[in-house]
Amino acid sequence: MKRKLLGLLVGLVLVLAACGGNDETAGDATTVNAEKVFRQNCGSCHGQDLSGGVGPALDKIGSVYTQEEIESIIETGKGMMRGKMIVGAEVEAVAKWLAEKK
Repeated sequence: MKRKLLGLLVGLVLVLAACGGNDETAGDATTVNAEKVFRQNCGSCHGQDLSGGVGPALDKIGSVYTQEEIESIIETGKGMMRGKMIVGAEVEAVAKWLAEKK
């Protein structure tokens, strides 16, 4: 019984280790490719080129909101957009990148 349990535990650990994680969330905001994260998570609604679509255009969002305000919108959501579409270092990196769009 103990061998089976130990085998199951070791197998589970190996499976979880193999799954890894999203490398974009690891580290800090300076190591995250904000444009890539945006395209993968936000571009389908806001347009791959920030021109809008289902969601509003974000090509000049930095002239409307500060980085901190953009972070807050990403975390809590706004309108039809739900919050926490991205998390961790991705939020800061994408917000900084978008805040530069003026």
